[in-house]
Amino acid sequence: MAQVHHFAYGWINPVLGFVLAFLGSLLSLVLAGRARGAVGWSRGRWLVMSAIALGGTGIWLMHFMAILGFDVPDTLIRYDPTITAVSFGLSVVMVAIGLFLAVFAMRPSAVRIVAGGIVTGIGVASMHYSGMSALKFSGTLSYDPALVGASFAIAIVASTVALWFAAVIKGASATVAGALLMAVAVCSMHYTGMAAVRIDLAGDIPPVSGGMSAFELLAPIAVLACVMISSLAYATVGFTVRRENDQEELMLARAREMYEAAALVPADGAGGRHK
Repeated sequence: MAQVHHFAYGWINPVLGFVLAFLGSLLSLVLAGRARGAVGWSRGRWLVMSAIALGGTGIWLMHFMAILGFDVPDTLIRYDPTITAVSFGLSVVMVAIGLFLAVFAMRPSAVRIVAGGIVTGIGVASMHYSGMSALKFSGTLSYDPALVGASFAIAIVASTVALWFAAVIKGASATVAGALLMAVAVCSMHYTGMAAVRIDLAGDIPPVSGGMSAFELLAPIAVLACVMISSLAYATVGFTVRRENDQEELMLARAREMYEAAALVPADGAGGRHK
């Protein structure tokens, strides 16, 4: 069995991965809060954005930022871009299904949250292992079954907790605390899954061909991270500003109506003098 390094570049990858997991979780909780205050298709749109934040930024980007620190010294590692893209779609879709199960109903229930957590957890763990299948190297990849089972269990529990936060959490401090807890859970699931990895370089295995190197993959991932985080943050802030402007306009309109109504009322006693 080959020697495996999970932190080939030191603390950079796990720290950046945790930051992405936290930012994605934080945005997802804020957007889920917007969804709870909306109805109809507007509620659905906020949930889709929440799924992109958690599934795309908090989970998928964290996974690939951390996995870029994975190295096997005795072989070159490259990444299949098609499988990598498919794993992104899988993560977002499964998180979206879980969010719609847990949050779309006006009154979320424990049954819906648990069901959504199971679906999302299985999807997130499947994303992890499908993302691992994107690795191309001169060897064979296998896993420790017990650790794989543990990673699925962590993913399901973490997803259920995340959906509970998305369905009921309120307040800034609670949202930040929830995002921190979710980030810890996402990172724990990832590194439990990585601990299950076994690499065998024995046998007649052809040399690595095709795919992208870690540094070639870093640029598009960095761009995607910036675009998703900035877009979702803009949507969140823009909604808040628009809502405040709408409230100000409503208050001004009411004040104007009260002023006009007061102007139409005759002064006390004026009516009596003309009788």
